[in-house]
Amino acid sequence: MKRNGKRFAPVLSAFMAVALMAGCSGDGGNAGNAGGNAAASGNAEEGSGNKPASVYELGKEQLEFTLYGHYDWYTMPAWGGDITSTWIKDTKKVNVKPIHSGGAAQQKLNTMIATGDLPDAIWLERVDVEKLRSADLLVPFDDYLDKYPNLKKWLGDEGINMLRSEDGKLYQFPNWYTKQPNGNAGYVINKKIYEELGSPKLETTDDLYNYLKLVKENYPNVVPYEPHIAKDGQGIDVLYSAFKENDQKYPGMRAVPSGDKLTSIFLDPEYREAMQYISKLFREKLITQDALTQTIDQITEKVMTGRVAVFASASPTEIAMQAHAELTKNDPNAGYFMIWPIHKEGLDKNKIFPGTYGMLGWNVTVITKSAENPEAIFAFYDWLTGPEGQSALMWGPPGIYWDGVEVDGETPVFTEKYTSEASELAKLQAITTNLNWVGNTVFIDTTKAKFEETLPVEQQNWSTRYQREITWKTQSNATEFINIDPQPDSEEGIIRQQVEDIYLEARAKALFAKDDAEVLAILDQAQKDAEAAGYDKLLAFKTQKWQENLAKIGS
Repeated sequence: MKRNGKRFAPVLSAFMAVALMAGCSGDGGNAGNAGGNAAASGNAEEGSGNKPASVYELGKEQLEFTLYGHYDWYTMPAWGGDITSTWIKDTKKVNVKPIHSGGAAQQKLNTMIATGDLPDAIWLERVDVEKLRSADLLVPFDDYLDKYPNLKKWLGDEGINMLRSEDGKLYQFPNWYTKQPNGNAGYVINKKIYEELGSPKLETTDDLYNYLKLVKENYPNVVPYEPHIAKDGQGIDVLYSAFKENDQKYPGMRAVPSGDKLTSIFLDPEYREAMQYISKLFREKLITQDALTQTIDQITEKVMTGRVAVFASASPTEIAMQAHAELTKNDPNAGYFMIWPIHKEGLDKNKIFPGTYGMLGWNVTVITKSAENPEAIFAFYDWLTGPEGQSALMWGPPGIYWDGVEVDGETPVFTEKYTSEASELAKLQAITTNLNWVGNTVFIDTTKAKFEETLPVEQQNWSTRYQREITWKTQSNATEFINIDPQPDSEEGIIRQQVEDIYLEARAKALFAKDDAEVLAILDQAQKDAEAAGYDKLLAFKTQKWQENLAKIGS
């Protein structure tokens, strides 16, 4: 599940002002304020069994807190508006009150910081955490890790240490963290079109080019190659991976490893070759011509109606799964399937990685010092990331699609409705996926794959099947490159934004280039512009952070 959220540019004066306010408010941090301590003391008297006496017990009392999703695109579904959050609200007595960005996340957060009116919890990108932490606005989690064991169990000390701030403390609760490969990046193929064209070999970049030409000649109303939101990379970056073994970490970094240093992506031979190939496809109208301007709704409509021959992106499965189910309702020969990633002739197909995964997953949740009872909020998130919480978010409350657990005490026992009412479950998941702020990848993926393998192919979840057969095997581990970006307001951060602008402009220009020579000229100019902006200084900074990560994970 790949999302695109805009990072905010913090207002220094706002942070400084609130830092001073926080510094005058007492310690307010490690264990929460008086309200939080009182709640913990109340539980201490009633501790039982093997639980530490001070553990906060969900469901014993009402817990209400505010959550702000720091993304322009994110609007939290109404808590209690679906069967899962209603069940959590009723049985765990938790009520999550959303604070929406209104499509202006940067402005919203800056206003909350400047006024000191922070939400209890914030869901945001990792790169944004340090500004809040350095302004003394966040609660550390270290005192909670042993009392609430799910995060420590499922992420492990190595992952926790990768998340620690400069002061050595943990302030971030990760989302979709993992210890095993995961991800959905790759190529989805329209089955009906493919078979009508004779099911030609589709393995190399030459094969793909010839196939797309064949589609264009025979299906004038079909998009040969759909790259999803190309302005964000998506299907464009997937094609870059075809030209470089062990790739896909690099487009997002705007840098390429060479030995123990990170070097310019504009000078990378494989990137230059890939951009020539992509420009050729676009020039010959084999790629949708509105690739840089189309919306998600437009893309979805094309895929859902079968008007796409090849669909590639960082996560094409979400749309393709729904489209496959819809198209096969009336025509069993229609639908979509996935192929092993495309590679340039001569490269090892088993070293081609169209996507990546990282131990720390996607984004994080922090708890602010505005929270009345931060420990209770952490306890909720820790339960939510555990087996029961994840099962409820993924497959609804117990008693419908699953009922009880196996002898391991964790794995849900699925009911007949899991397969017979798959479309209804999918509708529920479309809602609850936006309530899963602490996704536990290993538990979810292992559980669903184990169960799906027991079903006939025709009853298996489309997405899970291709994850198991293809995508999980073809995503590379990018953990070593996590958290290498500078803070936005630092010298390197300002350079990074300039290089980012140069990169995006060059990629767009290369797409519209009239020939291969112009593509190279565009990339050469981008290199000069990046150097003038301070690219070398940025690459040195990223290299240092990369090497520090390698030391942390023992590579």
